Amino acid sequence: MRVPARLAPLAALSAASALLTGCFSGGQSATDDSGAGGKRIRVAMMLPPRSALSPLSDDAFKLSRWSTAETLVKLDADGDAEPALATEWTQSGRSWTFTLRDGVTFHDGTKLTAETVVNSLTKAAAASPKPRILDGVDLTAKADGDKVTVTTATEDPLVPQRLSSPQLSILAAKAYRGKTVSPVGAGTGPFELTKVNGTSSAALDRYDGYWGKKAKSPGIDVRFVPDGTARAAALRSGEADIVEAVPVSQAAVLDQDLITEVPMPRTNTLYLNTDKGPFKDAALRAAAREAIDAESIVKGVYEGRADVAEGLLGPALPWAAELRKPVKRAKAGDPASKTITIGTFTDRAELPEVAAALQQQLQKAGFKVKLDVREYANIESDALAGAFDAFILSRATVLDSGDPAAYLYSDFASDGSFNIPQLADPAVDKALKKAGETPTGDARRKAVIAAEAAVLGTDAAVPMLHERVIQGDAAGVTDAAHDPRERELVTADTYVK
Repeated sequence: MRVPARLAPLAALSAASALLTGCFSGGQSATDDSGAGGKRIRVAMMLPPRSALSPLSDDAFKLSRWSTAETLVKLDADGDAEPALATEWTQSGRSWTFTLRDGVTFHDGTKLTAETVVNSLTKAAAASPKPRILDGVDLTAKADGDKVTVTTATEDPLVPQRLSSPQLSILAAKAYRGKTVSPVGAGTGPFELTKVNGTSSAALDRYDGYWGKKAKSPGIDVRFVPDGTARAAALRSGEADIVEAVPVSQAAVLDQDLITEVPMPRTNTLYLNTDKGPFKDAALRAAAREAIDAESIVKGVYEGRADVAEGLLGPALPWAAELRKPVKRAKAGDPASKTITIGTFTDRAELPEVAAALQQQLQKAGFKVKLDVREYANIESDALAGAFDAFILSRATVLDSGDPAAYLYSDFASDGSFNIPQLADPAVDKALKKAGETPTGDARRKAVIAAEAAVLGTDAAVPMLHERVIQGDAAGVTDAAHDPRERELVTADTYVK
């Protein structure tokens, strides 16, 4: 395989490996000290916790990927809801009633009850900001014996899918102290979170009281390694068993038998600030869109390990391409040497390269372009506050509910909690509302594509490419999950030989 000239030399991998030496040691044995046998699983994760692993933030997906926190329902491969902590459910108008699974205990030994479920859901619904999955949703929960009734202000066909979001994980009562939520020793999964060392590491042990199948591994040792070269080095050197998000730039120099490309419902998008600055002008947004050559970015930055975007929803949702129609957009105006600032982050190793490529393309079109590149934790608040003229984001489109309507609402509704383009368009709001209210099935899919078309027609977002995540699994790793939705990684079946 050809190794591109821009790749870091192997010496860089060795140096990064040296920095990681011993990173999975220091109190956490590589084998099970309890005598149960087996090896602990060493995992190198990309993004450090941003909210002390609170399930009410995006940190919830870490808890899900470590199989420590669980939800009432989960999603199958098609995005349909199936039993988890709830065994069945029925709908009556605005209310859904869930029957809870018997014999479930939290990691602190307390039992799963309707009251504990109501407590978790009520805390999530009252959080500020709300979990993204509850954007635009007024949800209440009430206990009734071994059942929980969830009611929404308007009839919502997606309640079961919403309750599958890791941000609505059910935790023991002890997890909630004032405005903080700590998942340590408070989940119901096959692994118990026992220790968190800030943004550097975490440890989990097998929970032998688990209601389901006992975990095959005695535990998990997690290190947060934002540097992509260092994560690749951890796989190459044997310092890690499972490596999340190997950068494209490192994939070619690794043993190809150790990496897996997983097509993702994740779109690399350029968000344009519609509220202020040059891109308040629709004609200049159109000029930026026309200046972008996504195919060259896919070939040059991603080495062909991505798909050029035709819309916000990619090949992970094959029905989207089948339903999509041409979108009417504004005509491009003259940039007239307008100065713009593009923000992005370093945590996804390709994004700074994407930013540099866009800078060249937009400058060629007549814009003057400045870049602001930081770690995500240090730039998210500015992006959400509209501090940039444009922002490059790698965005999961069905991460929370398995349904893209929630993502579209969060990112493009006037009151969406992740509205980086600061979009406030009545036509878009109307289309998003219709998509959210339409029952599941073909009608909903058509409404979602209509909402996507409404967003694309504003040029508030310019989709560039759909990513494939590259996961590294060491030779001895068995049954690690390769999950397009990024909800699973280490499961009860995962172990190291």
